[in-house]
Amino acid sequence: GVGMGMTAPVSITAFPAEDGSLQQKVKVSLRIPSQFQDNPPCPSDESIKIEERQGMTIYSMQFGGYAKEVDYVNYAAKLKSVLGSEAAYRKDFYLCNGYDPPMKPYGRRNEVWFVKE
Repeated sequence: GVGMGMTAPVSITAFPAEDGSLQQKVKVSLRIPSQFQDNPPCPSDESIKIEERQGMTIYSMQFGGYAKEVDYVNYAAKLKSVLGSEAAYRKDFYLCNGYDPPMKPYGRRNEVWFVKE
């Protein structure tokens, strides 16, 4: 029953298939606003879980526009290509991040993150 407003980024954990496409399972994460960090309200929907995300080092690639799945897949492929074989990062998932409300038409910011091992 507590409204917390929207936070950024909205982070989607994507699980790539062998061909680079995304599997149907995804995990959407929203940041709990600062004033609720110490005592977050309990979700009324049992499919919603509160998790603490540990600190991480990431490799990131930024792009604009209204991001679709194909955009995240393409930018993940570009990031993989730029990093080459020398960088050690998690291959079983990556994070797709959007920073803007749906009604913002211009200057949109999206990122693909690979988590460094």
